[in-house]
Amino acid sequence: MKEKLSAWIRLMRLDRPVGIWLVLWPALWALWLGAGGMPDAWTLFVFVAGAVLMRSAGCVINDYADRDFDPHVKRTCTRPLACGEVSPKEALLLFGVLCLLAFALVLTLNRATVLWSLGAVVLAALYPFTKRWTYWPQAFLGAAFAWAVPMGFAATAGSVPPAAWVLYAAVLIWALIYDSYYAMVDREDDVRIGVKSPAVLLGERVLWLTGTLQGVMLVLLVWAGALFNLDWPYYVALVLVAAQFVWQQRLAMRGEPFRAFLISHWAGFTVWLGIVAAQA
Repeated sequence: MKEKLSAWIRLMRLDRPVGIWLVLWPALWALWLGAGGMPDAWTLFVFVAGAVLMRSAGCVINDYADRDFDPHVKRTCTRPLACGEVSPKEALLLFGVLCLLAFALVLTLNRATVLWSLGAVVLAALYPFTKRWTYWPQAFLGAAFAWAVPMGFAATAGSVPPAAWVLYAAVLIWALIYDSYYAMVDREDDVRIGVKSPAVLLGERVLWLTGTLQGVMLVLLVWAGALFNLDWPYYVALVLVAAQFVWQQRLAMRGEPFRAFLISHWAGFTVWLGIVAAQA
């Protein structure tokens, strides 16, 4: 039983929490902006727990979709589904349980949040399969991760203002950036087995893409700051985010794209700090 529990933990990537932060920070941006400050404790708990549960569910369904590919990729060949520690039926059952737990938490919030949450499940389940037919699966990942933005506003403000979609776009672009770094790690294996990504399509030119998208994301975040009337600390935070983007690009150019991916979540934390400080 101990071995099975360990396999489930690794299947959900609970031993690698960077993905949880990448889901959580945009949710916190929306919660603080929607509430005009710190949200109530229960709503905050639901979103933190939901980030853990839905990121875990996303990892499970991703590995289920990739169960025939992962054994042929050096980085993923030891994953629980790839090496037979967990069966496909067990993975689907775990995915269902995680989604139900997350939905049970959302049911304690208002009706608008419940309705918006249905889209999150659809996007989380769809993303892993997009790698078969498009070079831009990260756009679907971004759409799923960014879904926390309208949900956060719905939970705190009761509705989703038009300005929230600027923030949504920024999060979607952010996913294209950090997941392109991630895709660079597996580029050779992905070419061999037929998995698509921007790194496969563009080769080394993918760094031009990530650099351009970093600029676009910063413009969107500046625009969002103006729409939400945020004070100067927020813009100081964006300067720090720009510096982090430069560092990530340098790491990727030096052949360390995975390290660039691992530190990407600090940009989300910095934006959140800027929002909190601007509202103080």
